[in-house]
Amino acid sequence: MNTDQKMRQSTSASAYGGRAGTDAGDGDPPVRAKRFWSARRVPAGIVALAVFAVSGLLLYDVAAVRSGRPAMRWREWLADQLAARPLDDPWIMSGAALLAALGVWMVVLALTPGLRGLLPMRSPGAGAGAGAEKDVEDAEAGVAVRAGIDRASAGLVLRDRAMEVPGVRSARVDVGRRRIRARALAHFRDLDEVRADLDTALHEGIHQLGLARRPALSVRVRRSAKSKG
Repeated sequence: MNTDQKMRQSTSASAYGGRAGTDAGDGDPPVRAKRFWSARRVPAGIVALAVFAVSGLLLYDVAAVRSGRPAMRWREWLADQLAARPLDDPWIMSGAALLAALGVWMVVLALTPGLRGLLPMRSPGAGAGAGAEKDVEDAEAGVAVRAGIDRASAGLVLRDRAMEVPGVRSARVDVGRRRIRARALAHFRDLDEVRADLDTALHEGIHQLGLARRPALSVRVRRSAKSKG
């Protein structure tokens, strides 16, 4: 493979900052912002209805037995199975493992914020100077202003910025919580020049999004197949 072919098929990557959430030279100090918590009304409602139904049915059966009526067949069968099967029975072990996994999953859901597709943004005036004093006054007055942007929407905004770069034929931008990955096809101009302009455009675009935690940026540029021909 000669030098020209290597240049046409080369890819490049760059990352801003030593770690996600910081950008050298942008003048903005890192801002700590809590993630948005999901209300989880639907899962909580389903769990509440299931617990209510099972508890009500069990309570009704216990009350029926206390009043002299026979127990339901499903409870007699379950009691017989639990009494006859040993603790190391495969069905007992499988049921216990399933219930334990379900419990751990519910605990994780309760302790994590959720809404992974929503990125928190900086509060108005975050930084220094009069804006910071305004935030302090708002905090003392009990005024809470929070904003967020959907990751898919942020990806579309950055993709539009990438398409404005001369030489970019098509682009794809995937926005994650910690890293933004941009892939572009160039149909003219030198790849290094396109990459440099694309880095600058996306860097400015990320800055204008006003994210509280600035993700790291990874850019890859390659020559399109039509341009190779």
